[in-house]
Amino acid sequence: MNWQEPVIDYCERLDGRFWAEPLNAFSNAAFLVAAAAAYSLLRRRGQGDAPAAALIVVTAAVGCGSFIFHTVATRGAMLLDVIPIAVFIYGYFLLALTRFFGMALLPAAAVTLGFAGASFLVDAHIAGLNGSVAYLPALAALVCFSALLRDRRPETAKGLAAAAATFLVSLTFRTIDRDICAFVPSGAHFLWHLLNACVLWLLLRTAILAKAD
Repeated sequence: MNWQEPVIDYCERLDGRFWAEPLNAFSNAAFLVAAAAAYSLLRRRGQGDAPAAALIVVTAAVGCGSFIFHTVATRGAMLLDVIPIAVFIYGYFLLALTRFFGMALLPAAAVTLGFAGASFLVDAHIAGLNGSVAYLPALAALVCFSALLRDRRPETAKGLAAAAATFLVSLTFRTIDRDICAFVPSGAHFLWHLLNACVLWLLLRTAILAKAD
């Protein structure tokens, strides 16, 4: 694979210029805001929470990596976008199993690996939705976790449900981006960034508050 190959996949980007995607690039600041808000909440709670702190760092990395991808726009830069997202998804999945469901670390890690493998198979064998299929397992996990926790941890369930609902809307904007270029030249991908930052904030807030339950 040519890691320097340009990636022109979004309505905003018409060429290889660094600032060809201003909305897609600068909307990533929302992830930094989400990380800062989560860190502020963590400090106010006044308790150590290494897993949540690590995911806050990953959230900031999502914003930085996506900014680089939407400016440099090469196959190599794409890795800086997709890797932090994957780390957050599977890291949060593991944290959810241990913190929300009380699973021991080793079996929780095994289940997380199984989920990662299933997610890879879904992405590899199901096409369409402008690449958004890859995120459907994460959405399904949020919905399932929320349903399973509805009685035993209602506040946690509400937080996960709010994140799932917001994620569904953000996925919709990501999916329609290419289809609306003729009508909306800026596209809708930047809304995916803004709403996804809200999703990560909701997830981080839910995890931080659940530690004290």
